Amino acid sequence: MDFGKVTAFFSQAGTYIKIGLGVAFTFIISLVQIIAPFTANQAKLFEKWSADDKFETSYCAELKKDPDKDFVVLNIADVQLNDAELYDGSWDLAKSTIKSAVEKAKPDLITLTGDNAWGMLSYIELCKYIDSYGIPWAPVMGNHDGQRTPSEFWCAYQFTSSKNCLFKFGPEDMGYGNYIINITENGKIIHTLFMMDTHSDADDTEAGKINLGTDGSAGYDHLWANQLEWYEWAVNGITASAGKTVESTAFMHIPVVEYGTYYAQYYDKENDCWKDEYADDCFGVNHEDVCCAHGNNGFFALCKRLGSTKNIIVGHDHVNSSSMLVDGIRLSYGLKCGSGCYWESEMSGGSTLTIASDGTAEFEHIYIDSAA
Repeated sequence: MDFGKVTAFFSQAGTYIKIGLGVAFTFIISLVQIIAPFTANQAKLFEKWSADDKFETSYCAELKKDPDKDFVVLNIADVQLNDAELYDGSWDLAKSTIKSAVEKAKPDLITLTGDNAWGMLSYIELCKYIDSYGIPWAPVMGNHDGQRTPSEFWCAYQFTSSKNCLFKFGPEDMGYGNYIINITENGKIIHTLFMMDTHSDADDTEAGKINLGTDGSAGYDHLWANQLEWYEWAVNGITASAGKTVESTAFMHIPVVEYGTYYAQYYDKENDCWKDEYADDCFGVNHEDVCCAHGNNGFFALCKRLGSTKNIIVGHDHVNSSSMLVDGIRLSYGLKCGSGCYWESEMSGGSTLTIASDGTAEFEHIYIDSAA
């Protein structure tokens, strides 16, 4: 008898039993949170919106900046754990990474740029953990949110049930979670955060099929036409309210096509570095292709025309960390957090957006050593 194989068998069986018991226990104590979304009136949670509506600043959430220090946003991207990974060490790694990032950044707001988790228990646990810091937090949905759970609505409802979460369902027929946060100082808006849903697979929706690639397929989804109309309405409304164009940042999951277009122009793959003319304004690196829509929805061009948004921050591509300044707008990936789905340990951590009193914002990465 090979006692080594017998020992390995019982060790593996013990691990599966431990995971099974953990899942069962967490399921039982989470029953109320699991059931609650099924009893909610979905229609009442979405807004009725029209471009003809008068913009009021009360439409937006507000966070006040301390005049004596910068306002710090910590972004967490693509935690993406399943329920079994809550008990195999993956969740401990993710929590440790988040904890280290929070301690280093000391944020005033935590944002999550989608693919937060893909399982009911992991979704609930992630919400509870982020909420436990007592810091306001604001997530957006990714293309995997809603998988291995009852629905995207179910996931979004978990956010609204969290004490410190600013998530709103937003206007109907735009997905789940399009909402706005104004950062104010001494009663004045100095910076605006647009939280927007880039949906999932464009081939699955009529709105997503509008901008097809040259091969006639849509690929990943993007911001829909009504979302662009809503964004322009809000930018113009905030501009009128503030008496000037207010600098803003857009948080979403799937990158706009310009991430791929300009990375190909700016990065020298042969020598593995940024080309000299772009090196001063760019950092990070992409270890996989940019995964986005096959057609261009025009959001980047709209941002350029309106002149408000100076940062777009996304997730989605787990081993990309590039940040490029393109025509006055910084296109950045937030660092992936932890080992969920796929990852590279040297590209894990969090990212910060640091907002000064004049409303300008600086983006940078916080790399967390997973082996520490």
